[in-house]
This record gives sequence, structure tokens and C-alpha cells, in this order.
Amino acid sequence: MKDLKFEQKRSLTRLEAADQLTALAAALRKGEDAELELSPGTLSLRIADDLRSEIEVEIGDGEIELEIEFTWSTRSSRKEPARKAAGTAKAVGTAKAAGTAKAAGTAKAATRKKARRA
Repeated sequence: MKDLKFEQKRSLTRLEAADQLTALAAALRKGEDAELELSPGTLSLRIADDLRSEIEVEIGDGEIELEIEFTWSTRSSRKEPARKAAGTAKAVGTAKAAGTAKAAGTAKAATRKKARRA
């Protein structure tokens, strides 16, 4: 059983999709926690230094589906950021929406985009 699963499906513009991917790419590049803006809140994920990836493309029924999935262990060798004060550091995989949940085991960040084929 998974400790936390969050899935969101919604329509968005090409620019909104680019903004989401850019925010994720910046966090990956800098080695920071990924702050994913999702309605109604923000999902914060601690990303390990080593990841596994899966890219899947499906074409059919007048649509193209592109799925990009990253998987990593929550037991990372990545150094913990220095804590400024008690309770200010973010937990691994904290969902800040309706309540707080901690993710453990394997965390996945998946981005899906469907586009209609002309």
C-alpha cells in the first residue's frame, strides 16, 4: 500500500504545461525540493540525486499521450539542508493542501499531457 498518492487531471494551455515542466526542471537542476503548484495547494517533494525515468508515448484514437515519470528512493544519499529553526525544514513528500501527509518508500512524480492530433 502506498503512503501517499496524488493524481490530478485537468486541461491546460501549452504555456501552463511549459511552466509546470520548467518549475520541475529548475528544482532538479538546483537540487532543491520540487514545489509543484496544484490546485488547491502545493505539493513539495524532496528529490534524490539519483532517479530512474520512464517515457511513454501513445498515439491513437485521434490523440497523442506523452507520459514522463521519475522514480526515486526516499532513502536518499542527498545531504539534508541545514535546519534554521526547529520544525522549519520540509518533510519528505509533504502535501500542503487539505491536511498534511508524509510520503515514504518510493515517490513518483508524473506529468501527463494529452494533445489532440490534427
